Amino acid sequence: MKRRRFDPLFPDGLSDETASALSDFLHQLAAACESRYLVQLRRHHHRQMNLYDPETPWKTPPYNLP
Repeated sequence: MKRRRFDPLFPDGLSDETASALSDFLHQLAAACESRYLVQLRRHHHRQMNLYDPETPWKTPPYNLP
């Protein structure tokens, strides 16, 4: 499989201050996204936990969330 390059998205040669500002911005963006879509994210993760595998029906999630 060919490895994707992220050069256009994350260029080389950033100053320490710019790299820090970019990182802070991305963390704030992720926090805002999680805050805005928390209900949908939790619902999706809950559904993923409760997937049923007919090959191993004895394996169930340890608990059920409402």
